[in-house]
Amino acid sequence: MRFINNRARFTIAEIQREFKISRATAIRDINEIQAMGFPLTTELGRGGGYNVLQNQYLSAVRFTPEELKAIFISFIASKNSQLPYLQNRRSITEKLIGIASQAQHDELIELNNILLFENTNPANPNLLELDDAAPAELNQLISLAARDKHLRLTYEPNPGWPQLMDVFLIHIFNSNAHWLVEVYDLDMDEFRYLPVEMLRDSAISVQEMKRSEQEILSKKRLGARESNLVVKLDATGIQRFKRMHPPGIILSFTGMFQSSGIFNVQLDVTDVETLEYYADWLLFLGRGVEFERIPDELRLILEERLRGSADALSTESTK
Repeated sequence: MRFINNRARFTIAEIQREFKISRATAIRDINEIQAMGFPLTTELGRGGGYNVLQNQYLSAVRFTPEELKAIFISFIASKNSQLPYLQNRRSITEKLIGIASQAQHDELIELNNILLFENTNPANPNLLELDDAAPAELNQLISLAARDKHLRLTYEPNPGWPQLMDVFLIHIFNSNAHWLVEVYDLDMDEFRYLPVEMLRDSAISVQEMKRSEQEILSKKRLGARESNLVVKLDATGIQRFKRMHPPGIILSFTGMFQSSGIFNVQLDVTDVETLEYYADWLLFLGRGVEFERIPDELRLILEERLRGSADALSTESTK
């Protein structure tokens, strides 16, 4: 009903495509909606379809006081979080306050004054920092991915040196206050993480996919099973993981109340710089780190770091 309500005119074919149903099912559903009193008129002929007499037929949405507070608080918590559709977020907040009663309105304003979240400026909770806006390409990327995940990206890691990429999009996510897109590069035949701020002119690809979606996702699952670094974390490690972690790592919680978790990574053991970075980061995660699988090259660097720390402490204590 909402699909119909948001359109002045539609056809049977559009209903079939939208809901992936047969023509007979679409006609039966429309007849049932008409029987419920929905104001539709039929236009016969080759170019015919259905017209909606009143585009605001559905009754206005009503929120309970608890629902209204829950939505409003979620908007407060999202300040300075680089979320997409920033202007829409502001207008929605204004509309939420507009539909509230006077008592609810006063309560929401008081909540805004009382509640402080990690990313809120305590000196001025209503302030939106300059970094609140997400990368300009993010909204376009989300809109395209909702229609088709096979995209043509222009990747510009260095100004003036754009690279055209034919990719299959897997995820768009925020990591350490930066928006990234996980893609399968169909030309390079590899998975990559690209900063959204370095993308330009994203569009749906017109090329034929070199691999099917099922093949790409199967390859990703196989890669996860073959990861050479598998790490278990305790509660302290999880909190530190949330504060800082390399892009693309997904932490799976294994205990109640997020008391334990596990993640896996496939490391290039010939990349010494990356191994040293991971060694420093794993030490940052704390004493509760447990290795289910670790490459020997990384283990040696960790042992060297720990020996160096122990020697430094021993020298300090003898002074």
